[in-house]
Amino acid sequence: MYVYGKNVLEDVIQTKKKILCAYLYKNYKDQNYLDYFKKNNIKIKFLEKYEMDKMVNGLHQGVILNIEDYKYASLEDVLVNENPLLVILDHLEDPHNLGAIIRTCEAAKVDGIIIPKDRSVEVNATVYKTSVGTVDRVKIVQVTNIVNTINDLKKKGFWITGTDMNGTNYRDIDYNGKSAIVIGNEGHGMSRLVKENVDFIATIPMKGQVNSLNASVAAGIIIFEAVAKRELG
Repeated sequence: MYVYGKNVLEDVIQTKKKILCAYLYKNYKDQNYLDYFKKNNIKIKFLEKYEMDKMVNGLHQGVILNIEDYKYASLEDVLVNENPLLVILDHLEDPHNLGAIIRTCEAAKVDGIIIPKDRSVEVNATVYKTSVGTVDRVKIVQVTNIVNTINDLKKKGFWITGTDMNGTNYRDIDYNGKSAIVIGNEGHGMSRLVKENVDFIATIPMKGQVNSLNASVAAGIIIFEAVAKRELG
């Protein structure tokens, strides 16, 4: 997997992900990173800017790394705490939204993110870049079926809160105990079956003419409300 950018480089080194090859500007001058690559026997290829521009679609800042593919966690991995807080993404498609939500989840110390394997964005280079070095600090689980996973969590004592324009004010919902928050697709929201299987529907009241928020913005608002409520007990 190709990832890129200075922040991603720092995060990859800190989390000790295996780097297969480093692609750098021909005039790359950061000696600390050059020494790190050489010390760890990481292959370096110096390229022209136009060559690097062809490799990735984004601002690479003269650094592209070929790293091992992202390793998803298992559902059991995110259930190790007594009362986990999870975020379930119902078929999000935009890698920028996923990256932003990962960053929010890391900041809020969410126990894990659950995404479906089909018809959904995966962890890719854009997600790495948008998450600003937090992808490897949040456990992400890929599941075959979101509805089945929700019902499995409910059997384990979880309360599931979905998000929609028509529901209960998000501030009036109890997020204590084992809790999971569902964020719907950017265009269609939660799927019908997912909506039918959640316990609560959280709504963020809109004061202006806009009737909905970007998925990552809505996720951030509700996640931090949940964290605040959980801290109060």
